[in-house]
Amino acid sequence: MRNRLNAALKTAMKEKDTEKLATLRLINAAIKDREIASRVDGEEVSLTDAEVLAILGKMVKQRQESAKAFEEGGRLELAEKERGEISVIEEFLPRQLSEEETKAAIASAIDATGAESIRDMGKVMGALKAKYTGQLDFGSVGLMVKEKLA
Repeated sequence: MRNRLNAALKTAMKEKDTEKLATLRLINAAIKDREIASRVDGEEVSLTDAEVLAILGKMVKQRQESAKAFEEGGRLELAEKERGEISVIEEFLPRQLSEEETKAAIASAIDATGAESIRDMGKVMGALKAKYTGQLDFGSVGLMVKEKLA
């Protein structure tokens, strides 16, 4: 994942794509911030691909919220900038699951964990996050899991 990001950064520099370059630099900064925060006794820590995907997913969600707020405030040019950043970030995320695939993944996770009630929701969400990080919007998935277990 890091190699893909660095290659894209170099390509954006060569092509003088300033918008993509700025977004890729934001991604690298977010990753480095997380690495610095997770250092133990001064030792370098390298993030796993799953952790990088989680960071990217969070960045997309933040930009979606910002774009919505800018639209509501009548700042369409800023909303478009946020959407441009979303499209760059999404290049590095795996494909989002469709609604049917999401329902199948939830059913599979419930079966795999043996969940029977709402008290088992944490187990189900943990199983989904382990397998589908970056492919699901866990805000909406949480509601779907809650409905299934209720």
